[in-house]
Order: sequence, then C-alpha cells, then structure tokens
Amino acid sequence: MKLTGLLGGSFNPAHGGHRAITLFAMEALGLDEAWWLVSPGNPLKPEAGMAPLSARVRSAQAQARRAPIKVTAIERELGTRYTIDTLRALKRRFPRRRFVWLMGADNLAQFHLWKDWQAIAREMPIAVIARPGYDDAALASPAMAWLRRYRLSAAGFQNRGRWSAPALIELRFDPDPRSATELRRADPDWAGRFSGPPPRDALTHSPIHDPAPVTDA
Repeated sequence: MKLTGLLGGSFNPAHGGHRAITLFAMEALGLDEAWWLVSPGNPLKPEAGMAPLSARVRSAQAQARRAPIKVTAIERELGTRYTIDTLRALKRRFPRRRFVWLMGADNLAQFHLWKDWQAIAREMPIAVIARPGYDDAALASPAMAWLRRYRLSAAGFQNRGRWSAPALIELRFDPDPRSATELRRADPDWAGRFSGPPPRDALTHSPIHDPAPVTDA
C-alpha cells in the first residue's frame, strides 16, 4: 500500500516553505507521495483576504512542480468542510492507501479547537513539523497533553510492524521563516499572477472552477 502524507491548508498562497516541510516529512517518514489538500474554505480562518480557489491551487501546483506532490481540492467533490469528515471520506475512497496527517506546530497549538480532534488522531498517525515561534504553545496545548502518550520517533514509525493510530511523530525541521501572511503583506495582488483557465485537480482530474459570486436578488 502506498504511504501518503496529507497536508491541508488554505495555501493563500502556497510557498517554498510548504514544499520544504513536505519533502522533509516524506523523507523522514518514508512516504511514497504527498497530497496537498487546498481547502475551499477553512472554518477557523476569515474569508476576508482569501484568494479565489483556482489561484490558490495554481500557486500550489507551481510549488509542487517536479516533486511527488499532488495538488487537489477534492473537498469540493466530497462535500466536506471539516477535517474529520475529509479524512474519513478519503479513507473510504482510497482503501489501498495508508495516510499520515502532516501539520505544523502552529496547527497543533490550536488543534483542540478543531471539530472532533481526538477522532482525527484516531483516524491516522499525525506528524508535527516544527514552526518558528510555535513550539512552546504546541507543547503546552491541550492536544499535546492528550497526544504525548502516543509519541513515536520517525524511525520507530517506519519500523513498527503494524499501522495504528493514535500516533504522534514530532519532526525537528530547521526553522523556515516563510509564511503566507508575510507574502500577502509584501504582495497583496499575488493572486493576479495565477489567473487563467481552470486548473485540473490531480486526484479527480476535473477542472477546478471558482464558485459563482453571490449577488443580491
């Protein structure tokens, strides 16, 4: 079975930091490939300042070029909004794959705010990648208090005889200061460089159209 890392996010925009941590996690965990799940809408993030889905997908495709990374907005087709529902749907749709959820320490710090976060941890192993400035908050988080009993080293993860969850693998990565927030501040009109025909989804192979704008009747 193919071992696949899942990195979810807004990718608003995608940048070299996403690529770097993904490739690092793939090597550390012995993964075959990774999927970037570009979220149509993140319940924990405001819609203001969010670029169109097609532009975010194109920016992710540019960063994933020539790497074993597939860019997808499959949540649109699955009809899921929350991570727990997406992960369960992916496991049903791709039964011959084994998944690992990849997240930065910034997400672990607020993981306890996610819908059914403990159920997420029971669905698949979680690999947490260090992020500058977030390690202390992640270590002190309610999620870490629950997850620390399930810690595994990367070597222990690769060598264990059976696939099970919960499992928490902490990956120490050289801090990467790049962030989508800083990129948006430096270039507020970045999305304009990623306009064009609808990009094609790497998993569903269907074109990714932006939703029609809502107008008053």
